[in-house]
Order: sequence, then C-alpha cells, then structure tokens
Amino acid sequence: MSRGIAGVGAYAPENRVSAEAFSDAWGRFDAPGVETKAVPDADEDALTMAVEAGRRALSAGDGAGVDVDRVHFATTTPPLAEEDLTARIGSYLHVPADADRRTYTGSTRAGVDALLDAVDADGSTLVIASDCPEGEPDDSREHAAGAGSVAFLVSEGAPTTITDRASQTDVRPGTRFRSHGDADVTGLDTGTYDRAAFTEPVSAAVDALDADVDEFDAIALQAPDGKLPYRAALDNEAIAAVETVSSLGDTAAASAPLSLAAAFEADHGRTLAVGWGSGAGATALVVEGTAPVEASLDGDSKLDYPAYLRRRGDIVGEKPDGGAAHVPVPTWRRAAAQRHRHESGMCSACGAVVFPPEGACPECLELVEFEPVTPELTGTIDAATTIGQGGAPPEFADQQAKQGAFGVAIVRFPAGDGEVSLPIQVVGGTSVGETVRAVPRRIYVEEDVPRYGLKALPQ
Repeated sequence: MSRGIAGVGAYAPENRVSAEAFSDAWGRFDAPGVETKAVPDADEDALTMAVEAGRRALSAGDGAGVDVDRVHFATTTPPLAEEDLTARIGSYLHVPADADRRTYTGSTRAGVDALLDAVDADGSTLVIASDCPEGEPDDSREHAAGAGSVAFLVSEGAPTTITDRASQTDVRPGTRFRSHGDADVTGLDTGTYDRAAFTEPVSAAVDALDADVDEFDAIALQAPDGKLPYRAALDNEAIAAVETVSSLGDTAAASAPLSLAAAFEADHGRTLAVGWGSGAGATALVVEGTAPVEASLDGDSKLDYPAYLRRRGDIVGEKPDGGAAHVPVPTWRRAAAQRHRHESGMCSACGAVVFPPEGACPECLELVEFEPVTPELTGTIDAATTIGQGGAPPEFADQQAKQGAFGVAIVRFPAGDGEVSLPIQVVGGTSVGETVRAVPRRIYVEEDVPRYGLKALPQ
C-alpha cells in the first residue's frame, strides 16, 4: 500500500426530472443519453452537497474530520463567487482551523486536478468535487445540467493508487463558458468544432499514458451529455460501465470523479479516469485498486417540469419586504459550531447535555463550564408542526415558494452518554416518532450571504 484513496463518498439530490418532462414542455430534449437528471432542492447548493459527500468519504475511509490536514474543494458553481467556502465545509466536518485549504474552480476539469494535487501532497487530504450547473431554459447545456458531489479521502497506506497521469492543453475557447456575473453556462454550438474540442485533447492525454486503453474494465470519462463521451474513440463498453450522466445529468467538475466512484463501487481493479475542461484540454490518470465507497445517488422524488422550474426559482414570486428576524453575521458566526454540527455541552456538575451550551444548566441550575459534545446525526421527532403556504416567516418565504410546505420539529438526538433535544426545520412533512437525519442545508440568504445550518430529513 502507498499514498492514494482510502475512502470515497458520493451524494446526489433526491429530486429527479426526466427527459420526457422536458420533451413535454419544449417539444424536444437536447441532451442525448440523459434519461433523468438530479435537481438540487431549494435549500441545496454545491456547498451543502459537498458536506454530504465529505461525511460519507470520512466514514468509508474510517477517518475523522479532526484528523484531516487539508481540504481541496472543486466546483464551477460556488454559492459565492468570492469567498473561501472550504472554511464552512471544514466547520461542518470538524476539520481543524489550521488545516490547509485549496479551492479549484473555473473548469470542469477542476475535480481531477484537485485529486491529483492531493495525491502529491502529504498527510490526510479530503478532496471534494461538487457541482450543479445551470443554463438558459431552452439551451442544450441546461437540458443536460444535473447535480452531484463526490469526495475522496487521500492518505498514506491506501488500497488505491494513481500510477500514471498525463495532461493535454488545447486552446479551443468558446465550447462551454460562463460569462462574468452570469449564472448560466453557455457555448457557441459550432458542431464539428465543439466535438473536436472534446475528443482531441481527451485522445491526446490518453495516448500520452504508458498504458493500453483496452486494458481497462472501466473508463471514468467527463460527460457533458450522454453522447459526447462515446465519440472519444475509447472503449465504449468500459465508459458505459461506470457512467452517471444518464441518471444524474452533467455534473461538471464532479463528472469524471463520480464515475471513478462508480468504478470503485463496482470493484473494477484498474480504471482510466479522464477530466476535461473547455479551453484547457484534458487530464488522464490510471487508478489501480479499489476503495470502500459510501454513496447516496438514488432519487425517488419525481418532479414535473413546473416543479423543476420552481426549484430553480424561475416561477416564484418576489420575497416579501420587512419582518424578517435579522441575525447579524458576527452573531451567526459565533454560533457556527452549533449551527453546523449541533455542538452541545455536557454539564460538569450533573452530566446533562445542553443545547445551546451556554448559561446555567437547565437541569441542576449550576453555572458551569460545559464540555463540548457533538450529537449523533440521527434522532427522533418528539413534537412537530407544518408551516403551510403563507405561514412562513419572510426569511423562509422564498424557500417555501420553491419547495412547498416544510416542517418544524423538536428532535431528540443521542449525545455522549445522554440525549439532547433541539428545534430544527424538517425538509417536507413531519410526524411524531419519525426518525430523521440532520443534513447540511442553506437556511436562508441575508445581506446577500448564504446562512448555512442543519435541517432534518426523514429517513
């Protein structure tokens, strides 16, 4: 064993919209090979999906956030164009504040680049690629655009290693780009030029490897849609064995890494992975061995096209003015550990677990220093209600317009040797006695800054 991938986590939103729903709405569907695509919920984005994948990778690799030395985050759709989002990811996963951080963006090849840099580094590195591209409603890139995330725990003594790599830079601008200040991916749609911009650098990078393409049972190839990968003159059967684009859509920087995770899950011993980025070429790598995988890529929440547009925010009303409970950023920041991990406190006098861990213990009434305790992620609803249409506070009105009614509950979570009860928003409906899992979600946006925390998702 040597330095390589020790554990893999993968996540995709449960919402799915089908090619048929697009065809019914537009009279056509311009993403060949895509049968369904994953759709983020109204309170999901690249950061929340990254945390979901990171949790799973740490679990699969028997790792812990406190032991991570660096975090690499790759995305083409960061929730904020300028801010180091690895700080919030690290807070969710309990990564030390002095861990090194790297952000990779601006290219769909970013996920592969982040993985290779982690292999070249020292210590324990958590690499996360998470993406949810969008386009104009009638654009082929929007028809293909999906969502997903994948994480790799890279460390010494891993069962999976990268034994060869090669890159090819090819200056072909315009095949896929997002203009400054724009949220939508677009392109020139120039046919032969677009195909060559993908196939030629991919072929050149693969040819530069010291390997025969016929030796691989699996090829994890970048997939802007479900047709273009099969034009690359590689082994189509090996591509089809691990592709995710048909069920998740185009996952941009997470595309090739997600297929690599699928290769591990299927126990393919030798995999060729190829990342591609418009205007920048391709990177190919040979991966030997397999790694344990914890994945949640299935989705059974089917959306029709109007519901899909609601999730995107294309057909919702304006957010009401005034009335919101303003929480200044410094106040929100001071409670980050409670919001991201539900960090509680154990009373040194009586052993009760308290949330939030401040003030006097509500059990013994002693004013003590609380010992930090992080509750488990799974708990039980003790009391619940549902916030229906028009009943949401103004800060949640946008979420309700996109997502519908949501629940609010008191949930009891195991914590240390005891339990702790706390209020939490529930995704969807609620019922007393139901088991829920605390998941990372965007709470709301205030002062143009996303506020993140935990919500409960029924199991």
